[in-house]
Amino acid sequence: MKPFNNLVKRTLAVMGVMLVAAAGFDAPARAQSTPTIFQATLQEAGQLTAEISTEDLEGILARGDTPVLDVRSPLEYAIAHIPGAINIPEQEVARIMQLYFGLNAKIVLTCNGPFCGKSKRTSEQLILAGYPSANITRYQLGIPVWRALGNTVQTDLAGFLHILRHDHTAVFVDARTPQEFASATLRCAVNIQAGEATAANDDGRLPKWDKGARVVVFANGPAAAKQVASEIAKKAYWNSSYFGGSLLDLRRAEVLDIESEGPCPGPN
Repeated sequence: MKPFNNLVKRTLAVMGVMLVAAAGFDAPARAQSTPTIFQATLQEAGQLTAEISTEDLEGILARGDTPVLDVRSPLEYAIAHIPGAINIPEQEVARIMQLYFGLNAKIVLTCNGPFCGKSKRTSEQLILAGYPSANITRYQLGIPVWRALGNTVQTDLAGFLHILRHDHTAVFVDARTPQEFASATLRCAVNIQAGEATAANDDGRLPKWDKGARVVVFANGPAAAKQVASEIAKKAYWNSSYFGGSLLDLRRAEVLDIESEGPCPGPN
């Protein structure tokens, strides 16, 4: 987890310096006028398209008035993506142009954070194709900073199955009632309901000493899973996500009550 933690620290430190420099006021005025970290961007020099802040992105997603395109690979997207973002890999610029055609089309691009080049390359290709640079913006902070600021992300079925089969350190959280949990659940899952994140952090259901552990929450539907995942994210588990499908999807995938070799991953 150290590379990610270092990346976040460097990113937030750089943003903090830029915000102070951009304010240009004395100390008392700066305390009143400096933007918050949620309003920060990288402000990299030489970029063809502008960046938006986390606060800007939250507003765009809430309004639903501009498509937010996650230009990473389909599996990366399936494992974890910002809720509301649409996956079109950077290699499929022609598809972006088909779906969002015209000089008035506005598009937000995002990928794996400050050091990810996918959104930059895609924006450059769109400008070369004739899109006005003013209409293409980037949430260049990406998923790492989105998560570091306490937001959760969504996992799709393909990503859920990939994590289940290949990430043997992941903690799966069943957010349903204790009765439902007892009747049928995922092997090694722990039961955490809404309002229990603090208790679960302290009693061992969550890996208290490893805040970077992957945590995936599922429930009968995505709304309940998202609520619990959001509460867990606020307990500093930045690598948490919620399953965007239903329990029926997991039943169809035949992963409930499965048996597999090896012990369950330890929570602490």
